[in-house]
This record gives sequence, C-alpha cells and structure tokens, in this order.
Amino acid sequence: MAADDITVDPSLVDLYKDIHSHPELGFQVQRTAGMVADRLRDLGFDVTTGIGKTGVAGVLKNGPGPVALLRADMDALPVKEDTGLPYASTATATDESGKVVPVAHACGHDLHTTCLLGAAQVLSTGTDSWSGTLVVVFQPAEELGAGAQAMVDDGLYTKVPKPDVVLGQHVAPLPAGKIAGHPGASYAGSDSLRVHLVGRGAHGSMPEASVDPVVMAAATILRLQTIVSREIPSTATTVLTVGSVHAGDAANVIPGEAELQLNIRSYDESVRQHILSSVDRIVRGEATTSGAPSEPTITEIERFPVVVNDAAALEKTLHAFAAWLGADKILDPGAGAGSEDVGILATAAGAPLSYWLLGGTDPSLFTTGDMSDPALRKVPSNHSPHYAPVIDPTLTIGVRALVIAARTWLPTA
Repeated sequence: MAADDITVDPSLVDLYKDIHSHPELGFQVQRTAGMVADRLRDLGFDVTTGIGKTGVAGVLKNGPGPVALLRADMDALPVKEDTGLPYASTATATDESGKVVPVAHACGHDLHTTCLLGAAQVLSTGTDSWSGTLVVVFQPAEELGAGAQAMVDDGLYTKVPKPDVVLGQHVAPLPAGKIAGHPGASYAGSDSLRVHLVGRGAHGSMPEASVDPVVMAAATILRLQTIVSREIPSTATTVLTVGSVHAGDAANVIPGEAELQLNIRSYDESVRQHILSSVDRIVRGEATTSGAPSEPTITEIERFPVVVNDAAALEKTLHAFAAWLGADKILDPGAGAGSEDVGILATAAGAPLSYWLLGGTDPSLFTTGDMSDPALRKVPSNHSPHYAPVIDPTLTIGVRALVIAARTWLPTA
C-alpha cells in the first residue's frame, strides 16, 4: 500500500499545537469538538455532534463497499505540563468533583485528533483511492473510561452506519517511525476504586481517645499488596496500585477519616472478580480490626474493559503497514497493562477491532529500537508531565497510518 501519494497538510502542525495548548477534560471538550465538527463539514462529511454529551461523528459515503470506522479520543488529563515547550499548556479546569486542576494533553489525544482530521482530509480529497463508507468518531472522556460507552448509549449506531471494522491508534513512547500491535487481549481491563475509612478523631497527644484512620489506612494498604503477591497465580498478568492516600491536615490532629484511591489492572474476569472480592474483604477486615465506629465504603470511580484486538483484522492492517514502512518497523509490544475504552465501539457494533501503537519519541534516544530497548524505562511516558510526542515525523506517520488502514479496509473495486 503506497504512501507516496499521501500528502499531509503542513498546517496540521499549527492545529496540533493549538489543541495541545487548549486541553479540555473528560466530557468538557466543547472547543475541540467544535473545531473538529467545523473541519469535517468543510471536508464534506455528514456530521453529528453532541453524541454522548460532546462526541462528534462524521460519515462520508463513497460508493459501494464496507464500512470502516476510524476513532480518535479528544480529552486531556488533570496534569500540570512540564515539557518546557513553547506551546505548553497553562490551562486549568474544574473537574468532576468541583476541584480546579491543571490540564494538559499528557497522553497524546491532541495528536490522535489532529491525525484523524488529517486522514479525513486526505481521504475526502482522494476518493478515487477507496470505496465504501468512512465513519470518523471523535470521542470524549476516554481518560474516564466513559466516553465510548456514553456515545454508544446515546445511539451512536443509529446516527452512523455500523462498521465492519473499527480502526484506531494511540501514540506511545516508542521510537517515532515505528508501529506496534498485539493480537488478542492487548490492553488490560481497569477498575479504579475509592475507599472511605471512618475512624474517630482526637488530639495528637491522646491517641487512646481515637480510632486512628491513618493507621487503619496504612494497614489496609500493606494488606492490599498481598492480593497479587499471595492470592493470584504468578502466571496471571495483574496489578494493584494504591495511587492516592489522604487523611487529615495537621501534624497534631488525628483525623476522623481517610480516603484511598486504588487501581486494578487485569485480563481475566475470574482474576478480576477475585481481586475485587479480596479488596472488599481486606478493607472491611482492617476496619473491624481497628474498631472503626462505622463501616467503610468502596465506590467505583471508573472501569475499562479488556481491549481485544481481532487477530486477523490486526494482521491485515499491520501487513499493510509493513509493506509501507518495512517489516523491521513493525513491533509486537505484547499485552500491556494500560487501558482503553475503544473496544466498546467494536463490541457494540459486533465488529473486529484493529488497534495499534504509534511511536512518538525521538528515535535518537534509543539503541536497539525494539521492545527490549532500555530507553523504554527512561523516556517520558504517557501521563507524565514531561510527555509530549515529537511532531516530526510522528504527525505525518500518524496521518498516513490511518489513511493506509482505511484504504486497506475500503479497497477500490
């Protein structure tokens, strides 16, 4: 599949920098969604906005043939950017809990959006190179694990044709110029939980008058770490991380409550259920042991299902990429512990998923450039305040990858 006829609009660089400088959280992507909708209309797409609150979908029919859906996510993260870039974000926003937080595109969704708009431009102006129906979906709230489901629940597939394949990419800290994909279960299911522990507050000099939730929280955290190490088979890929702990505001005051936020990554539903059950057992057990005056509560923050790449669909797509870039530029990253909600779009349509990673890091930082490269442990990764993909050649390759994938699945007669 030749790429020399794919001309990438140089103005996409300025668009990318603009989106990067104006990040938006979750379902709040009104500015980004508005820009996307306007550009798609200018390209001749039939556009629907406000799907799942702020999602956008465009449809371009081009004769007989299958339906291919290309997806990009638009939302950013509550992270304070520290890249030093001249177009770095200084934005803040009010999050779902009402807290004002810094906001940055620390996961690359700005690049995803720009690449898909670039691909939409190429495909709409080169309709002689493909046949069928192209659906482009720009999704909010991927970081919340809620955007894809919100679009489906809002009738996405009554507003656009159901696809025969779902295609998409995610920029990653791999060398720019390389693409990676793994068949089968590729990205972990994720459960994020909030644990509220209730104690009894007292003066710091009188611990005997308290039920100390800080000690309760510490004991709970240590015990939670035994779930994976002592209850789950070593052959199972799973992670349990306590990422947030909060209790009290003064050194000489024993607070009355504590809060933990934890995240679980898993691939197997039985393993997931075992971990969730064990979390409940340990949290309640430690509260009882501590003499807590009230039961703890465990609430779900977000959930992502396991992302499963259809083996045949991914092979077809990667084969086209290998013909374009060379087989040595295509990697298998194995199953990763990161999470995504793109699979919901495929499952809801009963369509195969072909989802790949797009290298976005300066290649000069790598030695071997494969999945064993020690640089992978050192270069900034997604969600880091230091993360930002190099524009050249990542943007051009990202646009061309989407175009080649679309042409592969929407061939001319």
